[in-house]
Amino acid sequence: MAILTLENLSFSYPDRDEKALENICLTIGRGEFVVLCGESGCGKSTLLRLLKKQLRPKGTKSGGIFYKGVEIDDLDDRTAVTDIGFVMQNPDNQIVTDKVWHELAFGAESIGLSQNEIRSQVSQTALFFGIEDLLYCDCDKLSGGQKQMINLASVMAMNPDVLLLDEPLSQLDPIASTQFISLLVRINKELGTTVIVAEHQLGGLLSVAKRAVMLDNGKVCHDGDASSLTE
Repeated sequence: MAILTLENLSFSYPDRDEKALENICLTIGRGEFVVLCGESGCGKSTLLRLLKKQLRPKGTKSGGIFYKGVEIDDLDDRTAVTDIGFVMQNPDNQIVTDKVWHELAFGAESIGLSQNEIRSQVSQTALFFGIEDLLYCDCDKLSGGQKQMINLASVMAMNPDVLLLDEPLSQLDPIASTQFISLLVRINKELGTTVIVAEHQLGGLLSVAKRAVMLDNGKVCHDGDASSLTE
């Protein structure tokens, strides 16, 4: 069953003649693990941000983007926030609080959950990610890998159905990248979350993802088995 459907999606930024995306048609099923790849400037980040209502860039969009059959722009704000999670490239740009526990609680607080519900979500998230010992640490004292893991954990604390990640490995060292990919696999397999990750560093991802979508100048030039890109 489709969780995301893109129908003839095109997008252009203001004051630019060329289209950033052109006639994108994709259907993403529930629980898929999809790698979105292509050269810099091919439209990966633009596509991901169009899937997140609150991050939609300014410009002209045509075609449709549907989440569970509902046009993205028509989703109520709570659903758009909780159901579709987004992890940014630079971990420092997404951390908004001082302590790790508060970062995990921030999303739940922002949608008005009770204190008991918030404590439960923070506890369950910390246990899943194995970060109980970091809960009372200062966010600005964490390593780059730890910060990105906290970003991921804070998004997953909202229990999204779809997880979007925009080049999350770009600032991580090889060990941290491997650990981060392992977390994505667990999230996908154990929680059933649909994962869509845009990335340049494909080595570790292509071995775990089932599907790869490649963009070239804003158009889909490959959509199929991720392993075929390594052959």
